[in-house]
Amino acid sequence: MLEELRHEVLDANLALPARRLVTLTWGNVSGIDPERGLVVIKASGVAYSSMTAADMVVVDLDGKVVEGSRPSTDTPTHLALYRGFPELGGVVHTHSTWATAWAQAERPIPILGTTHADLSPIAVPLARALTDEEVEGEYEANTGAVVIEALGTHSTDEVPGVLVPSHGPFVWGPSPAAAVENAVTLEEIARMALLTELLRPNGPPLSKAVRRRHFERKHGPGAYYGQLP
Repeated sequence: MLEELRHEVLDANLALPARRLVTLTWGNVSGIDPERGLVVIKASGVAYSSMTAADMVVVDLDGKVVEGSRPSTDTPTHLALYRGFPELGGVVHTHSTWATAWAQAERPIPILGTTHADLSPIAVPLARALTDEEVEGEYEANTGAVVIEALGTHSTDEVPGVLVPSHGPFVWGPSPAAAVENAVTLEEIARMALLTELLRPNGPPLSKAVRRRHFERKHGPGAYYGQLP
């Protein structure tokens, strides 16, 4: 199981440059073995072009390295999300251009069209800024805390990602591959929203009826998008 997860996480990390979500070594994907309470994440600063399964580091939910070398510096953020949301199977962090532009502008991504509604029925939330004390303390773990806080009463299904101010997006899903797919979609809706605002500043959000219908037909109890299993 753990070896299989290691390869799933490797494949998900390699998908980031293939999908143009990362530059250099900026970004990381993790996956969790919930039964054993172990998380697999890429090693810190490893080039994607030479990355192998040996560059996947195994840590426990307290951050102790079980196998491998130094894990990604964002590991405490990933671990905070797994502890806060046991239903998660994978977490992605990138500095992808369009989503990060919204994060640096410190603006949520407004829900303007059905592509966004297929992912989430609400605007992509912006986490609050960390205090100076939080930055100087356990910075990465505190980043996870404000991401969790930003969801409010919404579920991780409804909100599959959050923008961290001046930083970038953290995105998740039921598996590492699904988390990457959500990160790809988030980047596209970020691009569409910015271009839409250029063409029509202060335009209205998508109607609640349409956004709910689009979300429910893919994710609701009576979902009918795609093929039957």
